[in-house]
Amino acid sequence: MSSDAPPLTALRAFEAAARHLSFQQAATELHVTPAALSFQIRQLEDLLGEPVFSRAHRSIALTEAGRRLLPGVRDGMGSLREAWRAARRQSQGEVVSITAGPAFTSKWLAPRLFEFARRHPGIELRFAATFRLLDLRHDDVDVALRFGPDRAEGLFSGQLLREWLTPMMTPDLAARFPTPESLKSAPLLHHDETAFMRQQADWAAWFRLAGLGAPPDAAAQFSQADHALDAALSGAGVALGRGTLAQDALRSGRLVAPFALALVPQESYRFLCAPGAETRAPVRAFLDWLQDEAATAVEQETGRDFRTEW
Repeated sequence: MSSDAPPLTALRAFEAAARHLSFQQAATELHVTPAALSFQIRQLEDLLGEPVFSRAHRSIALTEAGRRLLPGVRDGMGSLREAWRAARRQSQGEVVSITAGPAFTSKWLAPRLFEFARRHPGIELRFAATFRLLDLRHDDVDVALRFGPDRAEGLFSGQLLREWLTPMMTPDLAARFPTPESLKSAPLLHHDETAFMRQQADWAAWFRLAGLGAPPDAAAQFSQADHALDAALSGAGVALGRGTLAQDALRSGRLVAPFALALVPQESYRFLCAPGAETRAPVRAFLDWLQDEAATAVEQETGRDFRTEW
């Protein structure tokens, strides 16, 4: 058996494959092909002199040698990542890296950033607007803003905004459809982003709670909630709008939400921080600002008939 130290790429491939118990998923995480990852694992096994994985047709499992090796490799990779993050933060100074969904970034975060810049001119915010759920322990991200359940094992987290959905339209359309019953003949705009909620908060649920039976067919169907809101802003129809995304449009009067009944899903918008990131002064400043901004959302909630079961 060779005493040469294995390449770092081989150790990285082994740690990812052991964590996922899948060469395919590990390759995706590391942005390499499965064949390249398999080659790196073979390099490690050749140096070790025995296999670290047993391979079946569609699965892998750690061998005894793999189980002995994993704790040290995992700790070492973790130490390397922490050292890299610390060095990068020192060189970058006052930088906060943030990931959030595209709709939340464009409709809620971006319009408010001027206020953060006014308060903290020395802090640079770097955004990754993506649907991909980045791993805060492994990706170089300080804060994630996500819509989902209260589940954040090992991370610093907190609730930011609750979500609520109600019919939203332009003032002109509101004059044409002044009652819930009148929506039976309105052009309804549907979007698919309610499908991942534990309770599907869609037009069928709202009509059912309003005692209106089944809703009419969609005038248009969108894959994203912010696109349905944009269509509503143009006067194309009535959206079952998300209160967080429509906050500024409602405040300015470009959209109105004339009916009290609103669906409140069990999920909410939350912030999550990489372990220890919340202790950095720039991150703390960003979180404090976020919570101040979230507190202004309650003004559109006054007088709503919130329903959490349907």
